[in-house]
Amino acid sequence: MRPLDSVDRKILRMLQANARTSNVDIARRLGLAPSAILERIRKLERNRVIRGYEARIDPHVFHVGLVAFIYVRADERVGATAVGEALARIEEVQEVHHIAGEDCYLVKVRAADTESLGKLLRERFGAIRAIKSTRTTVVFTTVKETARLALGRPTAEEGLDA
Repeated sequence: MRPLDSVDRKILRMLQANARTSNVDIARRLGLAPSAILERIRKLERNRVIRGYEARIDPHVFHVGLVAFIYVRADERVGATAVGEALARIEEVQEVHHIAGEDCYLVKVRAADTESLGKLLRERFGAIRAIKSTRTTVVFTTVKETARLALGRPTAEEGLDA
């Protein structure tokens, strides 16, 4: 894969800000042909720089406003990720991170309330035999939550409107 140039970075900044920005709008803002933008985006997708697109849905609409982070300690050999893969298959699980330290995984879940969270831990996490223990932290308020990457400030070459 070739290194990303300033046009690729501008495209990525625009798509991170609004993934529904049209190729025509991106092309107009960058002074390029829509076909050139389409080809660049397709290359970024093929090279897995862009891994996908998804709608961000308000969790309260679906009554899953409770966020919890769960530290999971598992009995599996070093480097194994079977427990993490099993955790990732649980629908309420939004993130699974294999971590260093005493715990093996850090898992982000959403649930309706503490009762639902308890049931999730007992029934779904508890069904994974290799899990030895969990520690749960419940979130009171989320100040920031994003999947955006810090792409750095635009360079002089990229221009201030990037």
